[in-house]
Amino acid sequence: MSQHIFVNLPVADLSRARSFYAALGFSFDERFSGETSACVVVSEQIHIMLLLREYFATFTPRPMGEPARDTSVLIALSRDSREAVEAFMQAGLKAGGTDNGKVQDFDFMYGRSISDPDGNVLEPMWMDVTAFERTLGDEINSAVDA
Repeated sequence: MSQHIFVNLPVADLSRARSFYAALGFSFDERFSGETSACVVVSEQIHIMLLLREYFATFTPRPMGEPARDTSVLIALSRDSREAVEAFMQAGLKAGGTDNGKVQDFDFMYGRSISDPDGNVLEPMWMDVTAFERTLGDEINSAVDA
């Protein structure tokens, strides 16, 4: 059985949100899109559902947060290189996103942080898994030897 992830995000202006995510290079699955929602295709198994705030509220018994003020989720999106992380950021900024000023720069990983026009946080990141495993292994061995 194929597993899928649908991340639901509240948005105030669906047209603006669609334009932003399209500018980042994502496509849309129109089968799951309409007047109150848009389905962003991240990968074959991962989708972001952009839901108008009123529609989003029908899915939860809890009060809805305000993404521009409160952070409830950080969506990390892997990219193929540091340069691809920067290209993602530039496309997002040009499309109305906000640079959150957060940079993670390690030998094995590079990441940035951008908010979409509604304040939902995306974190494009690149990781050299082999270097990460080597670094983690060195840290574990140092801790054991101490």
